[in-house]
Amino acid sequence: MAEFDTIRAGVGTRAAIDEGLRAHMNKVYGTMSVGLLMTALVAWAFGSNDALLSILRDPITLSPNILGWIVMFAPLIMVFAFGAAINRLSAAGAQLFFYAFSAVMGLSISWIFAAFTGISIAQTFLVTAISFAGLSLWGYTTKKDISAWGSFLIMGLIGLIVASIVNIFLGSPAIHFAISILGVLIFAGLTAYDTQKIKTDYIAHAHAMDSEWLAKSAIMGALNLYLDFINLFMFLLQFLGNRE
Repeated sequence: MAEFDTIRAGVGTRAAIDEGLRAHMNKVYGTMSVGLLMTALVAWAFGSNDALLSILRDPITLSPNILGWIVMFAPLIMVFAFGAAINRLSAAGAQLFFYAFSAVMGLSISWIFAAFTGISIAQTFLVTAISFAGLSLWGYTTKKDISAWGSFLIMGLIGLIVASIVNIFLGSPAIHFAISILGVLIFAGLTAYDTQKIKTDYIAHAHAMDSEWLAKSAIMGALNLYLDFINLFMFLLQFLGNRE
């Protein structure tokens, strides 16, 4: 009888963890989706209006002015700041920071609505959404441990950031093409890796049932997947986008 009770308790615990994991992943994807919607609205509002776009860039050449340069690098600075401050923020504060970040990212990429046709942007978004969904689903369901990918992907990401910054000043089409290919591959890998990490982190901490940690973990997971989606979209746009 005692053995049966132990087994039943174990089954009950696993069921509770599975239910909690589903709710956690729904929170992650829901928060990420709101962030993407906010980014899209801000980007469209500025990018489709020459008067607003001129605050950040020349509407004709799309060259950034001083404020444009600041906005361009602001999301990168905010990501590092968020990682450093996450433990000191409340869950509500972390969520507010994420939505503020999403709005700033919209400003940063608003130029695409002046550079590419609306149809090609919509088509690229659809391709990105389908690709992201498949990669994230694979990362969630695979039995293969892909945690070892992390170090290689992060090193590749650092190299990608450095190369992108250098090529802002060099303006080399060949380097730009190589960066775009590597960017698609790196963020495709990160989508699967980050999804699995969100899942394994939840399972590792599920028994503690720390509601504050779970809330902030969901927001951090949403941020990681949001960045994977946005960057995958931007790199695919270099191949699929039609210029105005």
